[in-house]
Amino acid sequence: MMQNEVVVENVLHSTNQNYLKKHVFQFLVVLMRILFGIGWLLAGATKILGEGGSSGHSWFAQPGVLLSDYLMKALDKPNVPDFYKFFIEEAAIKQVMVLNYTIPTVQVVVGLFLIVGFMTLPSILTCLFMHINFLLSGNINVMSLTLYTSAFGLLLSGRQMYRLSLDQYFKLDHLLNLTINKSRDFTIPRLKEIIPQDDLKTLLQDGINEIASSVEKAHASQNERIEQFITYVQETYYHENSHVEKENHVKSLIRQK
Repeated sequence: MMQNEVVVENVLHSTNQNYLKKHVFQFLVVLMRILFGIGWLLAGATKILGEGGSSGHSWFAQPGVLLSDYLMKALDKPNVPDFYKFFIEEAAIKQVMVLNYTIPTVQVVVGLFLIVGFMTLPSILTCLFMHINFLLSGNINVMSLTLYTSAFGLLLSGRQMYRLSLDQYFKLDHLLNLTINKSRDFTIPRLKEIIPQDDLKTLLQDGINEIASSVEKAHASQNERIEQFITYVQETYYHENSHVEKENHVKSLIRQK
């Protein structure tokens, strides 16, 4: 009786530990998503309002000036790939006014979306796209690497990134889910809808019967070949012995003469 109580206590303790670890992990993922969103929100807000609220550093107060200066400096950096320098010269600089308003606006929008957990996956992918452009332009620092790592961390967390989110509330998470378990949960019900369970059992049983029948036929064919081979050996042996007996008989007749 005491041993059973100890076993039950150990099981409950292990269950509580797993439950606690699961919720701690979920909390950390949610916290990382919110901080990730705040980082992007501040990045966009700083470009719009200016650093420290100073309009002198605002992209909107000086349209195209600060971004053009950033792009021109990127052309002089040795760690910027040649193909990206070509992109800057032929596309980015020519569309600098469009990018001047688009980049900060997108940063603010995806930042808000990540904080509330709305369109989480598209927002993370958008952030990754901007991250790649920042890294290719030579903008490598602790903050950019932290945000870059956080984006991959959220993607690797799977469904946990939808916890406490509007995606989960509006049931949008299943449309954006990329995990294996979700695909299995979706595929099995669809298979049951396409093929009824009784028909599926009948189909499997027919397949098993066909395999068993094929094995029996192969076994019978093998036995038949073995019998034919034995018959051939016996006939060959009989024919050779008969020929030898005839030769001995002829020799005996010759000797008698």
